[in-house]
Amino acid sequence: MAALGTIRKRGVILVCIISFGLFAFIAEEAFRSCDSAKNNERQQIGEVYGEKISVQEFQKLVDEYTEVIKMQQGQENLPEQQMNQIKDMVWNTYVQNQMIAKEAGKLGLTVTDAELQDILKTGTNPMLQQTPFVNQQTGRFDVSALQKFLADYKTQKANPANAQLMDQYTKIYNYWSFIEKTLRQQTLAQKYQALLAHCFISNPVEAKMAFKEENEESQIQLAAFPYSDIQDDKVKVEESDLKAKYDELKARFKQPVETRDIKYVDIEVMASAADRAALNKDFAGFQTQLAAAADPAEVVRKAASTVSYLGIPVSKDAYPSDIAAVLDSMAVGSTSAVKANTADNTLNIVKLVSKQQLPDSVQYRVIQVAANSVAEAKTKADSIQGAIAGGADFEAIAKKYGQTGEKAWMTTKQYEYAQTMDKDNKAFINTLNTASVNSLNQLQLGQGYVVLQVLDRKAMVNKYVAAVIKKTIDFSQGTYRTAYNKFSSFVSGNQASADLLKNAAGNGYKVQELKDMTTASHYVANIHSTREALKWIFEAKEGEVSPLYECGDNNHLLVVVLNKIHRIGYRDLSDPDVKEMVKAEVIKDKKAELLMAKVNGVKSIAAAKAKGGKISSVNQITFAAPTFIAATGASEPALSGAVSATKKGAFSAHAVKGNAGVYLFQVTNKSNRPVKFDEKTYEQKCRQKSMQYAGNFMNELYMKAHVVDNRYLFF
Repeated sequence: MAALGTIRKRGVILVCIISFGLFAFIAEEAFRSCDSAKNNERQQIGEVYGEKISVQEFQKLVDEYTEVIKMQQGQENLPEQQMNQIKDMVWNTYVQNQMIAKEAGKLGLTVTDAELQDILKTGTNPMLQQTPFVNQQTGRFDVSALQKFLADYKTQKANPANAQLMDQYTKIYNYWSFIEKTLRQQTLAQKYQALLAHCFISNPVEAKMAFKEENEESQIQLAAFPYSDIQDDKVKVEESDLKAKYDELKARFKQPVETRDIKYVDIEVMASAADRAALNKDFAGFQTQLAAAADPAEVVRKAASTVSYLGIPVSKDAYPSDIAAVLDSMAVGSTSAVKANTADNTLNIVKLVSKQQLPDSVQYRVIQVAANSVAEAKTKADSIQGAIAGGADFEAIAKKYGQTGEKAWMTTKQYEYAQTMDKDNKAFINTLNTASVNSLNQLQLGQGYVVLQVLDRKAMVNKYVAAVIKKTIDFSQGTYRTAYNKFSSFVSGNQASADLLKNAAGNGYKVQELKDMTTASHYVANIHSTREALKWIFEAKEGEVSPLYECGDNNHLLVVVLNKIHRIGYRDLSDPDVKEMVKAEVIKDKKAELLMAKVNGVKSIAAAKAKGGKISSVNQITFAAPTFIAATGASEPALSGAVSATKKGAFSAHAVKGNAGVYLFQVTNKSNRPVKFDEKTYEQKCRQKSMQYAGNFMNELYMKAHVVDNRYLFF
């Protein structure tokens, strides 16, 4: 009973303890749920109409398009800048396709298999010309070649006898799958746009008006009173004026995506005088070694050149522009002096090994011969070569060995950008470049052989074998540590944003500004490897100072201050940029009021001149185009409208307020251009103009799609 009494006595405390425990349990689960939701959100690259796309799904689309570009350009590796362009293209295409699909779905628009087959049979779509299924004789897409390939691919996939051949088939199949998917998407978009276009019509009355607006010309005597004649400080601007003008222009300041303004200090670490002297000494040794080397490959490798030595003839395009520019002026076998290139901050040496006229494109076919031993492979290759030389069909023999033996083209671009080249590939490419047409050649590649026949050679061009030692004039670790320690000390001592910005100049650092950054940015201030800084910018609060980032190509030190966050919606008048724009419009309005009051009652050009007007003759004024006025340096659509509405010989009924001044005028003549009116042509023009006005429909769809772009978190 005593225990029960104690419990009752402390009942309130126990209830509180139990309640707190329950709250803690519930809160823990809520936090865990929030963390899980946030982690899930972090894996989303973005969303359209609330439909999320994960980073894995987006990367798959990027990889797919990247392989297409590689095949089209014949490259194995794409530079970072091009990869960024690809990611932007993939994202924009994804968003557009989602928007079109949404609208088309509401209308019941689809692209059927029959429609796609009609496109393939017609063969005129430009995308089809980018495929391997173009007839080389007619230059047109050949649907039968596509059908044959798809059948061969199915056969090869069911019985993959040759791994290398299967890999080639798979690449072409994936390429075609991308083309087919894109054709469907493009066709759907075209159907939607065509349906929209048919919503716009014209009529004979509109056509006649448009003809008159384009072809009735007026000549005038003009009196211009530029706003620039009145100094800005002569105009008094009240806060109420700004507020009223802001309300009038508010639609201009609508912001569809969140943006952020930053201020930052960026230090680019440069080579010191001692660093340069050491590099010059190294290059003097490289120059001597390269000039003496019979095979320059080892010298280039040891020098750690940024330009690989392949040892096969390639076009000028394969070399950096500064190297390509000197190749034709060099004698074969000569080695250049050490040269500095300020454009890419490098030291360079070039040795021209050879220069030849070789084909840019080679058509060939090949049969690969494998066996248990090299000797056995050689015997088989001899037998195959002998049979073909005796008149046997090349493709028929190839099929006996599980291959197609079909014709293929090799272009210089397919190999000249390679970073390395093994002995077998060199031998194969050199044979293709030098073999005579229709000759049969045997090559030992690894443990096997190939029987190779060149069928055609096109576009003879100069090709070069050049050994290049190119190295960045880089800083030493000691130079970098000195710069880092100094900058780190400055950042540590100025942790408040106001202090950092105020004291930067005194410490030898420059504060820079970047406005309206969006999540579509790839870099901060065009500095590579700044994704962590980007993530910080879009997670920080106004006035915060970032950590010190080591970025760029390991040569930049960066610190960022988040200056301003601009949320989705309307920018208000407190924004300095908005206020400046509004103030400029208010000043223009007030100057117009002063000038219009000044010319009130003026009824002639002579009277206007007496008031200080700048007089000139202006010809060929039409309603359809704004008139350019030399006296004010501006195009004035309002003046074009007023002149067109005024009769010949009449003086302007009132002053015209323009973009850059106030105007009075007298119409001295009106005439029609010697053009015959074609009703149907002008109705079509009117429809096209209406379509141009409606051309922003994609922007309207974008606004309604509630697009979220989180790419900055991943790329």
